Amino acid sequence: MEKSYLLAIESSCDDTSAAVLMHDRVRSNVTASQKIHQQYGGVVPELASRAHQQNIVPVVHQALAQANIDKKQLSAIAFTRGPGLLGSLLVGTSFAKSLALGLDIPLIEVNHMQAHILAHFIEDQKQEKPNFPFLALTISGGHTQIVLVKDYFEMEVLGETLDDAVGEAFDKSAKLLGLPYPGGPLIDQLAQQGNPDAFPFPKPKVEGLNFSFSGLKTSILYFLQKQSDAFVEEHKADICASIQKTIIGILMDKLHLAVKKTGVKEVAIGGGVAANSGIRSALELAKQKHHWKVHIPPFSYCTDNAAMIGIVGYLKQKKAFSPPQIPKPKPGIKSVKPNATLLQA
Repeated sequence: MEKSYLLAIESSCDDTSAAVLMHDRVRSNVTASQKIHQQYGGVVPELASRAHQQNIVPVVHQALAQANIDKKQLSAIAFTRGPGLLGSLLVGTSFAKSLALGLDIPLIEVNHMQAHILAHFIEDQKQEKPNFPFLALTISGGHTQIVLVKDYFEMEVLGETLDDAVGEAFDKSAKLLGLPYPGGPLIDQLAQQGNPDAFPFPKPKVEGLNFSFSGLKTSILYFLQKQSDAFVEEHKADICASIQKTIIGILMDKLHLAVKKTGVKEVAIGGGVAANSGIRSALELAKQKHHWKVHIPPFSYCTDNAAMIGIVGYLKQKKAFSPPQIPKPKPGIKSVKPNATLLQA
């Protein structure tokens, strides 16, 4: 088979990333993170877009160098079309379009959330590819969704957050505790040293498969306001463990309901919060207790990265050059009324 190299570019938020794939194998995956947002306690869109402008050329150059290829060997370029920060997306889009035009090669747009799901199909010895149909729990700083994945490009959103994303709930809870941004990973670290049953926080009552995290953040705020600084500092690990247990409980309750409603017991997670040790442990427990087939991606494919954009680009190319097939009915899927529209291919 002739070698076909694809360059992928991801710039949806505050990470500038470029990757080179040969078919479905990653040859390089380079990411430049932006430290400037730490002093503001969150991502500042204008600063993010400026940093992307500074980072994108060296990041792409490094990705090509690590893959040991010249840009003239590229057969296509895939880029993040959205969702994301408008200014950040514009930098990646403009660069990808210009380079594709200069090289006279195809340009492939990719849905960012779809890429988190299809990252499981990267050819990697560290992960096993899911079988269709499967349920995908996409959890990040900007999104929280349960998706029924029937095929590479046939996905149905069964439930999503009505307000804040789970990653935002982690980060804002951390900010209330005086932890630096991004605080989600720090809550995870401290939680491993604390008692998850020390301080029970209420779970929101949301019908169906949708999520809500704004009420939980408010209850955490009121709890902390009633405590002294010394108390919070002394019990910080216990508070973090209690927060993490509550958030993971919310996610797992909805995931159990989705399995019950659809009859699909194959589950995959994706997004930055998929790196959380608590959610990984909860899924492993469900695998043993309820006989789910669970897919947890390597850490390098959890956070925003260009490799996941590249695999979608490869699959779109493959679909475009494949002969049409008559779709077969997929057994084992119960009818579920969706709460949102289909993810677009």
